[in-house]
Amino acid sequence: MAFPLKALLVGTVKPFGPGGVPSGIAKQPVAGPVHLGREGFAGDGQGDRRHHGGPDKAVHHYPFDHYAAWTQEIGPHAVLEQPGAFGENLSCAGMTEADVALGDVFRLGGAVVEVSQGRQPCFKLNHRFAVTDMAARVQRSGRTGWYYRILEEGRVAPGDSLVRLERRAPDWPLQRLWRVLYSDRLARDELSAMAALPLLPESWRRLAERRLTTGQVENWNRRLFGTSGESQGAGS
Repeated sequence: MAFPLKALLVGTVKPFGPGGVPSGIAKQPVAGPVHLGREGFAGDGQGDRRHHGGPDKAVHHYPFDHYAAWTQEIGPHAVLEQPGAFGENLSCAGMTEADVALGDVFRLGGAVVEVSQGRQPCFKLNHRFAVTDMAARVQRSGRTGWYYRILEEGRVAPGDSLVRLERRAPDWPLQRLWRVLYSDRLARDELSAMAALPLLPESWRRLAERRLTTGQVENWNRRLFGTSGESQGAGS
């Protein structure tokens, strides 16, 4: 089955938000073909390379299917009037975290991409939407989007489609990963299974191993709100 792109978007790094932090979240649709390399689309940038970008987060996909739910939740918003509200590179309908799994491989134009991990939303979404807890809302909702790593480089055009070629871990839809990370956060059987997934980036496997060892959930405050806070215990 093919999933046609609604938009292909890239963004250069610019000062963003009240602090003027460097960010490439404000992406714009492109009109013609763009080269997709191992670390993303030509012309696309990330202001914080420690937490964004790199081979395991080369391309960000956010389902257009979720836009209606966000409009209902937070009301009409200018950035929700077209794809790109969540800083995504790819927008299409018919694919969500419920039916896309870790390791799914897709043909995209002249490139081949693989689902590498879910998106962990950050505080820049709060500024993007002018909603103080937007990142936390995205995390709680499970409507997070996901990232691809690039298996084969190539040119991608706005009219191309994602065509699924292979399912490498069909038992691990992104919705299941979300539950382990943010809902059943200390479920030992699920954490052990997650830690054993060879397709996951090493940082995510280490996260699962830390929870198993410490019985604690990592602190999300800096990522979600740009502030520090105490670690979260088993009952939080």
